[in-house]
Amino acid sequence: MAAAFPDLPSLRRLADENPLTALLRLRQRFAEPEELVRHGGRISEVASAGYRVRGMSAQSRLGDIVEHRRRGVVRRGEIVRITDQEVAVVPFKPSPDAGIGDAVLNCGPLVLAPSDDWRGRSIDALGEPIDGRPAPASGSVHPDSVPVTPPALSRERVGTGFVTGVRVIDIFTPICFGQRLGIFAGSGVGKSTLLAMLAAASAFDTVVVGLIGERGREVREFLEDTLGGSMAKTVAVVATSDESPMMRKRAPETAMRVAEHFRDQGHRVLVILDSITRYAHALREVATAAGEAPVARGYPASVFTEMPKLLERAGPGAVGAGSITAIISVLVDGDDHNDPVADSVRGILDGHIVLDRSIAEQGRYPPVNPLASISRLAPKAWTDDQRILVGRLKAMIARFEDTRDIRLIGGYQPGVDIELDNAVRQVPALYEALMQTPRDAPSVDPFGDLARFLKNKERPVVPAAA
Repeated sequence: MAAAFPDLPSLRRLADENPLTALLRLRQRFAEPEELVRHGGRISEVASAGYRVRGMSAQSRLGDIVEHRRRGVVRRGEIVRITDQEVAVVPFKPSPDAGIGDAVLNCGPLVLAPSDDWRGRSIDALGEPIDGRPAPASGSVHPDSVPVTPPALSRERVGTGFVTGVRVIDIFTPICFGQRLGIFAGSGVGKSTLLAMLAAASAFDTVVVGLIGERGREVREFLEDTLGGSMAKTVAVVATSDESPMMRKRAPETAMRVAEHFRDQGHRVLVILDSITRYAHALREVATAAGEAPVARGYPASVFTEMPKLLERAGPGAVGAGSITAIISVLVDGDDHNDPVADSVRGILDGHIVLDRSIAEQGRYPPVNPLASISRLAPKAWTDDQRILVGRLKAMIARFEDTRDIRLIGGYQPGVDIELDNAVRQVPALYEALMQTPRDAPSVDPFGDLARFLKNKERPVVPAAA
């Protein structure tokens, strides 16, 4: 099946009057002869997750965008499976009126062309504006399928830390430009709140926020209240929980493509993806619709192939270019930190921050567990004195937590163990010093703030009773 471009009647009239002019106009409009024709087919099967099309297998490629036309309405989808007889398509938006025999046209790969005008805007997974303003200007055109990850040996080395303004992170798990860090937590523990605090970091030229599978109610609050003044340098890519799995799959890929545009201009870019787990869920739904078999707790093998491809696109750029610092939230299903998605992502990233539900229940926010959290690039951000201090603080916290049950049953006697006495005296004050909310001002000197707070909280050890 083939569809000609819509101006054919007018072109025929022009050809009758002036054939040479008609030929020149045709050449200007279409750079390649293939663009005169769109290959297509007709729907042969319809399911809740997508549909199948016969007659276009030979001209189709995985990832190509197709248009389904019915009653004057055009809906787009993506090809996810190709056989010799038919292709499987998952639509970007539900197509409840898709019917057997409907025409479907192949439009080729999705093309995204970010530009500087995209900053301060909110777009969907396809790059279309959702903020009610005119579409932003497009930049240079790059097919979404073209690899843009710098080769491993041509990348800059990571070595410069920055201050996020969140004390517990800047002290225990400092972050460097170009690092990829995960925030692991169950539902309702405070991931989005912590991400909002990190998004306000002033160390970056551009911020790209990918909201994948988020509640629609929270999107406007996040953009207007949380980002606030930072929105001018932010690009928000939104795919809410009620959108199709294909839109949720495309959203983080679009966010990363936007980040790569600004990285190539030399910007220090911060990418925040909330959450990679919902991206994995979308990958699972798309793969299942394509006929893949599950291999690990319902996840097909392609899920664990696609996630590294996305995450490896973040990091330092080529020598002389900028960097993409990625902060990824991981929704831990059932508070199981060893579920397949969490375990796979943890092995790819350069560190992880664990949010503990028991800490949140005590009212300590952000509920970061400093003993379970680690930044693999922390030694590049700490000075020697800070590294020694953090080691001692962790040892003191571990001693305090390990003896919690003994102290609760009255087995602790002050004056018997000096190290435990110090932990009992200092750790509660340390926990209090690390508490911080989005309403608090960012900390520009976290170690200095901690030292001043602990000094003001010093109290003598009560000696054991004679």
